[in-house]
Order: sequence, then C-alpha cells, then structure tokens
Amino acid sequence: MSGDGTWRRVGGEGRRFLRGRGRTLRRLALWSLLESGHTFLGGYAVARALDDGFLASRTGTGIAWLAVAGAGAVLGGLALRGVFGGLADLVEPLRDGLVRRAVRQALERAVAHPARAAQDGAVSRLTQQTEMARDSFAGLVLVARSFVFTAAGALAGLAALAPVLLLFVLPPLLLGTAGFLLTLRPMARVQRRALDTDEALAARTGELAAGLRDVVACGGGAEAGAGPRLLIAEQERLTRLLARWAALRTVALGVAGRLPVVALLLGAPWLLGRGLSPGALAAALTYLVQSLLPALDALMGAVGSAGTRLVVVLDRFCLPRPGREPAAGALQPATGAREPGPEPVPAPGGGGLAAELRQVRFAYGAHALPVVDGLDLALREGEHLAVVGPSGIGKSTLTALLAGLLPPGRGTVLLAGAPALRGPGRGPDPRRTLLPQQAYVFTGSVRENLTHLCPGPVPGARLERAVADLGAAGLLERLGGPDAPLDPAGLSQGERQLLALVAAHLSPAPLLLLDEATCHLDPAAEERAERALADRPGTLVVVAHRISSAARADRVLVLDGSRAVCGTHADLPERSALYRELVGVWNARV
Repeated sequence: MSGDGTWRRVGGEGRRFLRGRGRTLRRLALWSLLESGHTFLGGYAVARALDDGFLASRTGTGIAWLAVAGAGAVLGGLALRGVFGGLADLVEPLRDGLVRRAVRQALERAVAHPARAAQDGAVSRLTQQTEMARDSFAGLVLVARSFVFTAAGALAGLAALAPVLLLFVLPPLLLGTAGFLLTLRPMARVQRRALDTDEALAARTGELAAGLRDVVACGGGAEAGAGPRLLIAEQERLTRLLARWAALRTVALGVAGRLPVVALLLGAPWLLGRGLSPGALAAALTYLVQSLLPALDALMGAVGSAGTRLVVVLDRFCLPRPGREPAAGALQPATGAREPGPEPVPAPGGGGLAAELRQVRFAYGAHALPVVDGLDLALREGEHLAVVGPSGIGKSTLTALLAGLLPPGRGTVLLAGAPALRGPGRGPDPRRTLLPQQAYVFTGSVRENLTHLCPGPVPGARLERAVADLGAAGLLERLGGPDAPLDPAGLSQGERQLLALVAAHLSPAPLLLLDEATCHLDPAAEERAERALADRPGTLVVVAHRISSAARADRVLVLDGSRAVCGTHADLPERSALYRELVGVWNARV
C-alpha cells in the first residue's frame, strides 16, 4: 500500500467527516478569534507601552498599555475554555464512528474468512487504535487551531508595527516549515510498516504460545523462532529509519523555530538605523518568542507525532473498495512461477476419491515463502490419514485447504470430484466436517451440542451408540443426560473436545478433518476416539498430536517445510529423516 494512497484515502474520509460538522467548526473558529486578539494585543501593547509610555517618560501610559496586554490574556483564557467545549463535539463523534466501523469490519471479515478471524487485529482496532485516533485527533485539532489563529494575530501585529519586519521573519519560517512538511509522508510510510510488523509479531507470538508444547516435543524451537526473529529485526530496522527522519525533522524545526529570532537580532542595527522604534523591535521579539514560535513548535510536534500516527491508524479503518489492494499482512495466496514440488502421492488400493490436491501451492502473502508447495495428494474413500510435522509447518493450513476455507494460490483442491472452495452464501458444506483444536460448545442442551452437525433429528439409539463408542457415557451422566442444559463455562477443555468428537461421529459428512481436536484428551481416550471415528463411514484426516495417532493411521503425511512425504508408519522412518526424529523423540518421552 503506497504512502500517497494512504494520504489520499484518509484525506478524503477526513474531508467528508468535517463537512458534516460545519456548525461545530464555526463555533471553534469564533472562540479562536479571541485568541488572535490576545496574541495581537500581547505584542502591540508592549510596543506602545515602551514607545508611548516608559521611553517617553509617561509611566501612566505605559502601565495602561500593559493593562491592555493583561486584558488580552484574559481573552485568551476565555477562548481556551470555549474551545475545549467545542472540541468534545468534534472528537467524540469520530471515536464513536471508528468503534462502529471496527465492529462492522470484524464481522464482515469473520464471515468472509473464518479461518483468520482470530488473527484479524479487531481487538486492537476496537480498543487501542480507536483511543489512539481520538487522542491524536484532539491534540492535532487543538494545536493546529491555536497555530492558525496565533499566527494570524502575530503576523497582523508585525505588519501593524512595521511591514519590513515580515521580511526578516517569514523566509526562515517558511523554509523550515517546508522542510518539515517534506518529512511527513516518508515518516507515515515507515510508521505504517511498523504497525503492520507489530501486529504480525503479536499474531505470530500468540500462535507460538499456544503451540509451545508441540514445539518442544518436536524439537522445532529454532524453526519456530525464525519468523519472530525476522519480525523483530524488521522492527529494529524501522526504528532506526524513524530515528533518521526524526533527526531531519529536528533540523527543520530549528530553522523554523530559531532562525527568525537570529535574523531579527542580526538585523536590529539596520532596522533601528532606518527608523524602527525600540518598542517595535521589542514587540517583534515578543511576538516571536512568546507566541508565534511556541505555537509553531507545538504544531510541528503534533503533526510530526500525533498527525502521522493519526493518518496511519485511520487508514486501518478505511473500508476496502473495489480495486483496492489488500492490506499488508492480509491473507492472500501467493502467485508467481511454480517451483518444482514433491512427487505425486497417490491413494493406494481401489475405491473412489474422497479428496484430491493437484499441484497445490499456498503462501500467506504475495512475497512469503510457500507453506504448501506443489503438493499432490489423493485420499480414497474410507481412508485414515495422519498429518505430522513441527508446529507452524502448515498442518492446519492443509486442513483449511481441504475444508475449502482457504483458496490455493495455485493448483486444485477437490472434494468428491468437485472444487473444495464454494461460492459465498452457500451455507455449511455437507461434504466435510472440520474440528479445530478449540472445540465449539454452545449454551443449549447436551443433545443440541451433539447433533448440531446433523441435518435432521437423530434417533436416540444412534446417539447412545455414538456416546458409547467415544467413551462419553460418564460425561453425559454427570451432565444430567442428553436433554440437560449445558453451560460451556463448566466444562474442561478435554470435556469440550469429547462432546465435539461425538458430534463429529454423528455428522453425515463423508470427510472428517481433525486439527489436533484430541490434544486435551489423555492417550487412552484419544486412541478410543480416533478408532471410533476411523470406523465410521467416510474418510478421516487427523493432524496428529502424538506419534501414536500416526501409528494407527493407514497412511502418514509428513510435512517438512514445503516438502511432503507420504507412506506408512512402518516405512516412513527409512524415507523421512524428520519422521525418524519425531518417532525417536516420542519413544524417548514414553
């Protein structure tokens, strides 16, 4: 996403927001006019107090003009009080609108991409980023308004005293301001990339935290930590780049904020020699030191930090439009030339095919390394396949591809001869049932939780057989029977998984996908569940949590990077070094 596109998009949204709040803006402007009067009187009264009062030996006149300056300060206080009242009417609607938009975006993305809903960053947008936008917007409006009306009062005062003073003040002021403005877009681009990297690192570390047990069991610590290390290195690079731009910005601030004073002091002899009064010179320095330059410093500081941060954050709330490129870090299949993949893995024996992958390639991002690359796999009807590999290697991605939740970047995924990915609005796919690691259990009766995957009523005898086959009779008895109300908060993770496995057993779907759906069961319960599910009509694919799951399967698919090796538990140790290592680690632990 280009920085220019970000500024145009956010600028358009901002103009539409402000156009709808003209009354609030007019009220802010009216209050701010008092601030211009305060600034004008603050310098002009000093000049008159010196030239017409103290330097002319008229002390009373000088004191009177200082009293006028004090009255101007009172005006400034009144202006600030009115400004804060109007500011709330401008800032709070922005926050409320962002909250509504964050909720709407989260719901739309969850419906469109259920597999990535938990990694979408919606919580960060709803809480931290909305508050960041509100605070940044409030500070920016407050400071920008103050600068505009303070500068108007100060420049009007300089022109009223002696127009020649503007020749010493405006050039360095404009030069430093131009240099400052040139740093805005580059810094916004860097901060945008820094936010993307921060969200990616948070998502990656969250995934690793959930799979630490598997990482340790498989000895995959080095491989699992490679991704976070790259993201941390990128954060360090972006921080250094921001520091360099900040240094250039500091130079621009020095030119705009200090050079006018230096120019005025160096030109003082020339100005005084050509008729400028001492009071006018003192007033000009007062305008610079007490009003114009502090307001400029505050504006540049606010725009440089809060302003660029506001642009970056608001861009994350901009609704996607047709033709808009995906946001950085968005889930998208990789494209490009196909690299050589592994040899095809056909289904042994006869029978029809339950699922098939043909030269499938998938990566999380256009420039990311493929998770699955050139994979050919055929699953026959009634087969039991186990998928093994280190955590983060792509096992869950493979099940999501088979379930039709992810589109392949290249290649074809078929279920029973038809594309696995169906069009929107088609409802649940009756061809497959996917059970993730976090079991889905909802408030309702026990029976409703066990039969919600079935299209119609389930006979009591069939329900009892499934409960007995899965070893869940004791759990149902403790819960009060099939018709008892179920409170999900009262169940352990293992009990949730057991109920979900019974529901999967009753499901009529011919393909059953278990993505570590037995990880919270003990080994005996896991074996009983997998044998019962393998005996049901249909094909079973299990992402193995223990190597014993692979030993029970007809075939085992070993994922090793973008490579894949498929065979039986007996012959794979000779063909796959990774599988031989996994078997050795498991045998050593038991």
